[in-house]
Amino acid sequence: METAGEQRVPEQAGGGVREAAARRPGKEVVIDVRGVVWERDGRRILDHVDWTVRQGEHWALLGRNGSGKTTLLSMITGYIWPMRGRVSVLGHRYGTVDLRELRRRIGWVSSALQERVHPREVAGNLVVSGLHAATGLFRPAAPEHKAKALEIMETLGCAHVARREYRTCSHGEKQMLLIARALMASPELLILDEPCTGLDFVARQGLLDGVAALARRADAPTILYVTHHVEEIFPELTHALLLRDGRVVARGLAREVLTAERLSDMYGVPVTVHRHYGRTWLTLAEPGLPGE
Repeated sequence: METAGEQRVPEQAGGGVREAAARRPGKEVVIDVRGVVWERDGRRILDHVDWTVRQGEHWALLGRNGSGKTTLLSMITGYIWPMRGRVSVLGHRYGTVDLRELRRRIGWVSSALQERVHPREVAGNLVVSGLHAATGLFRPAAPEHKAKALEIMETLGCAHVARREYRTCSHGEKQMLLIARALMASPELLILDEPCTGLDFVARQGLLDGVAALARRADAPTILYVTHHVEEIFPELTHALLLRDGRVVARGLAREVLTAERLSDMYGVPVTVHRHYGRTWLTLAEPGLPGE
């Protein structure tokens, strides 16, 4: 039933695909956001957002700066509360669960976390410390924990820095270590909040390759990859949610959402879409030319 003021995303924008997926058996809901509204200083930051993520899906969350991405993440992790609507994560509706316990099942990685790591911390120990929700070890790690950390680092392509001090690692290697750290606690949901910020072209591709390898694993957590650069959306990200000014522009299968029409709507300017090796690249459309 549609509430007053709620806006439906057009079926052709991926809503039909999402609703069809919701009816499939055996797909447990990981994130369920319904009619969420949030305001700050009289400005509506999230405007009747509906979104469902199910097991087996990996999502890209795409939008320009100020589109509401970070606010939605804070809502999902329970650090802010909806003014209207409801949020359920990993089968628990917020307001009926101990969020401190639930957050243990969620990994969240952002560039800001780098500042909390001691520069002399050994990389392998930093990864192990994720078991304790810390950013470093104060006692020797158990052999089985070291082995698990090394396995994760090998999957992400950063095992070569395991014995190096954190300060000697490149920015890209530091990001991969933080992702590995988040995976030590075996989270069911992994949020990567603009992980490529500040990376050069080569380092960015290395990080994307590592995360893509993780997504291909049968035991991978549900991945939520947040960005405002569409070219970072690698093929293993099966779905996409587009935000503009706190509203959902489109949601659903990535190949059906990442079109010139939807992306032009999201960015607010006409764009041309090019696809190479399963990824989408954009250029500004010339005046008078079609968007795709």
